[in-house]
Parts: sequence; C-alpha cells; structure tokens
Amino acid sequence: MKKKYKIGTWIITNSPAGIDVISKSGFDFVCIDLEHSSISYEELNSLLIILDKNKVESFVRVSSNNQTEIKKALDLGAKGIIVPMINNQSDANKAVSYTYYPKRGRRGIGLSRAQGYGYNFKNYLKNANKIKLIFQIETIQAIQNLEKILKVKGFNGTMIGPYDLSSSLGKLGKFNSKEFKAAILKYEKISKKNNKSMGAHIAFPEINTVKNLIKKKYQFIATGTDMTLLGEACRYALNKINKK
Repeated sequence: MKKKYKIGTWIITNSPAGIDVISKSGFDFVCIDLEHSSISYEELNSLLIILDKNKVESFVRVSSNNQTEIKKALDLGAKGIIVPMINNQSDANKAVSYTYYPKRGRRGIGLSRAQGYGYNFKNYLKNANKIKLIFQIETIQAIQNLEKILKVKGFNGTMIGPYDLSSSLGKLGKFNSKEFKAAILKYEKISKKNNKSMGAHIAFPEINTVKNLIKKKYQFIATGTDMTLLGEACRYALNKINKK
C-alpha cells in the first residue's frame, strides 16, 4: 500500500559529497535551505544537479517571500519552493504569483538550467504548473490568519516552523508549553477542516516525534538536517563504542 506521507531532510551546508550520500538514502525529498545557511546560488546550482542525478525531489527554502529569490531558485531547477513567514493572505497570494508563469502568476521568464538554457523550454513550460509550493506557518499571526491563508489557490500545503512559532508566543523552544500546544492544535484543526496538507520540519532526527506526526496525518515531514544527522550518527557510534 502506498504511504500517505513524505519524509525528507534539510541541507544547510554546501557539501556535494554529503548531499550525494543523503539523497541516495531513501528520502522522498531533500530541501536545500537558503534562509539559515551560507549556500550561494552558484552552490545551489551544483547541489540541485546532484539531486536531479539521484532522482530525488528537490525543494529550496528561500530566505524570504521575494520574487527574485524564488525566480532564481526555480530557474536553477528546484522542483518545489518553501516560502518562510507566510503570515496572512496577502503573503500567500504573493508567493503564488512569484512561483508560476502567467496567467497563473507573474514569474519572470528566463532561460537557465531548468529550461535547458532554452533548448528544453517548451517541455519545461508543460510542467511549470506542477512546481510544488509550500507555505511555512511559523508565527501566531499566521495561525490566527490560517483560515484566510488556506483559501488561496495554487499551493500544495503548509509547514510548521516550530522554533519561530514558539518564539512568536514568547516561549522559544518550549514545545511543551500550553501556548505552543494550543497553537498546534488550532493549526491541525483548521488544516483538516479545509482538507489541506500539513507539514513540519523537526530539526533533529527524533523518530518518535516523526511517527507521532504521521499518526496525526501530517503528509510532509522533514527530519533533521545534514549536520544533525551527522552529529547524531557520531554520538550514537561513540556511545556504543564507549559503553561498558
């Protein structure tokens, strides 16, 4: 039976060898982060080539809801875009318009790697509307505006940013606080009522947390980053070696 969720991870360093290993490990998608990393567009281009070669769905989280950033990431070949800090319906409409070509949106048209530098433009155009767009919901303002955000047409789902959400509540990193739990419950209730896909990024590869999200019908879950996956593997191995 086909599973009803996708498990991916986050890339925050420019390591071609690292993303090659990770993208051969069985993840459904890999997201390259431009918001909280020093990865440049030139480096992004190289990393996306590796994901294409390994036939893994590629997402890019841009640093902001910015037309130029979204355009560049797509022209370099990203199959999906994750936009942070979508706080209201206006933010959501802008993200949709920046992601898709006219008439659906107002993405500028260029001939870069995604379009085969012009030689594959007609074929790319046929699939341009299949680009996946995810809104990050990571403030209490976004939770309060979620009903209106979800009414926007042209996106594939939303994704909780737990650290920023907890910070907006004045409870940074306190995921067991009643305020944070209430915000998450509201997110889940509204999303399910509107039949919209839910997602989350868990910064550390916490297996029980991910399994709990799957039980709660989250469909798009990123677990860990390249650095936390490496760090956890090192700690696990050393713990086993030193255990008496």
